[in-house]
Amino acid sequence: MALVPYEEAAGVGLQKFHKPFATFSFANHTIRVRQDWRQLGVAAVVWDAAVVLSTYLEMGAVELRGCSAVELGAGTGLVSIVAALLGAHVTVTDRKVALEFLKSNIQANLPPHVQTNTVVKELTWGQNLESFSPGEFDLILGADIIYLEETFTDLLQTLEYLCNDHSVILLACRIRYERDNNFLAMMERQFTDTEN
Repeated sequence: MALVPYEEAAGVGLQKFHKPFATFSFANHTIRVRQDWRQLGVAAVVWDAAVVLSTYLEMGAVELRGCSAVELGAGTGLVSIVAALLGAHVTVTDRKVALEFLKSNIQANLPPHVQTNTVVKELTWGQNLESFSPGEFDLILGADIIYLEETFTDLLQTLEYLCNDHSVILLACRIRYERDNNFLAMMERQFTDTEN
């Protein structure tokens, strides 16, 4: 066993998580997302996968104008903000504890006319699904949501419930562990896989 002490502010690569704001440029807008690692941990920082997925959306990989989209485990809301700015009608979801934080980022970064096409809603995977219509969304988004193996079954159930036969699921994540590959194998058994 090894103990490697460090100071939070001095940790290599950790500084970005402890900054109160992260600033990005997407969809001809400057997006300034509030972060709060100390209060909400992983739900309140911008992960690299959110930046990658936002970039992918901005590149026009899918048609967003007028589509019905949902982001699962939205955290700071960066991906949802970008999708909304690009014309999607977005339902932004996370657990109840993160909703007020998430709403504040959405309100701070979306013009009022875009906010009317954006809804922040509680969603714990595998629970309260009846508050959504089955197959309601054209596009399901998720950034770095594949990390807790005990959530995989609930996440798959949620994806299946929210999808229709023509829905597109875009998940961005860094494959770190064998369990991540296990989740991808589970998805392939349930959905048609198109890797980009």
